[in-house]
Amino acid sequence: MGTLPSIRNWILTVLFVAGSGIAYGKMFFPEAPMYIGAVFAVFTGMPLLAFERRMILPRLNHWMHRLSTPAFIASALIVDFALIATGFAIAGSLMKSTGLINGSWADVTLLQLNVYLYAVAVTAIVIFIGRVRELLGRDVFLSLLTGRYRNPVQEERVFLFIDLVGSTAFAEEHGDLKAQEFLGSLFSAFAEPVRRHKGAIDDYIGDAAIITWPLERGIKDARCVRCVFDILADIEANAEKWLKSYGRVPRLRAALHGGNIVTAEIGVDHHKIAYFGDTVNTTARLESFCKTLERQVLISTDLARQLELPDGVIKEDLGDHAVRGRDQTLGVIALHMQRRAVPQAISGAQ
Repeated sequence: MGTLPSIRNWILTVLFVAGSGIAYGKMFFPEAPMYIGAVFAVFTGMPLLAFERRMILPRLNHWMHRLSTPAFIASALIVDFALIATGFAIAGSLMKSTGLINGSWADVTLLQLNVYLYAVAVTAIVIFIGRVRELLGRDVFLSLLTGRYRNPVQEERVFLFIDLVGSTAFAEEHGDLKAQEFLGSLFSAFAEPVRRHKGAIDDYIGDAAIITWPLERGIKDARCVRCVFDILADIEANAEKWLKSYGRVPRLRAALHGGNIVTAEIGVDHHKIAYFGDTVNTTARLESFCKTLERQVLISTDLARQLELPDGVIKEDLGDHAVRGRDQTLGVIALHMQRRAVPQAISGAQ
């Protein structure tokens, strides 16, 4: 099921594509009603975007991306033309049948070269923006676009450090290339739970991922906690696929902490939104406690007090612990998913 932000993004995309069709109509057919260009643009552009997002013909898309670059470009041109031509023919047929446009069937259903080139250019812009947004992350993309952190800003954020256990041993056994493929698949598995709970993947450091939320957003409905356990549940649900592909199911350690930080846009040639302060360092130290305390998911007492744990998640108070580089001790709580008791079979014989 699509989340509200993804629905909003698609609505904005449709409006942008429709607007490009109106602009095309105004440039080349100024006397024609605006809706004609909008309808043609939506029917020609949206199938291409849906294909790019693997919402239609996902197997074909996957096969194409495994081709060499020259073969991929050739196949993409063919598929793009087919999708745009099909959408153009459908739009023309619908409007011709309902009397919204005049002209011969050939004129309104056969794709012309200038229309094809314009449609490819518009969809390429949308795809490029989408790819940059995915590369940087939604929040970072918008922040860089608006210049929000051009000057350092103090704010409160939640951080989740989540780390793969045994990555070094896996690399020694299977080699660095297979280990990187394993990590790539794992980090891809994080994406949907993070998106579902309105977080943002800030960075990947070795075999660990750093995920963050503005404090208010992260503690609302315990999103940061739900995100962790959704990631763990998704991996468990796909255990057979992991075993088949990599011979093992990923084991993770995770730590959650929140507090005041300074956020700033840094860099000249390469810009990045960076977070500074004790909160980030403390979260990293807390994640290291997972190994020494032999617990999978830890949360600081300070953060735990600010949220209500989801049903089925129970806490285990592990007391205060000294943190390297920090004067004050840190209260630590382990989180566990409560297992449902399996009812015993009741014999029918009395």
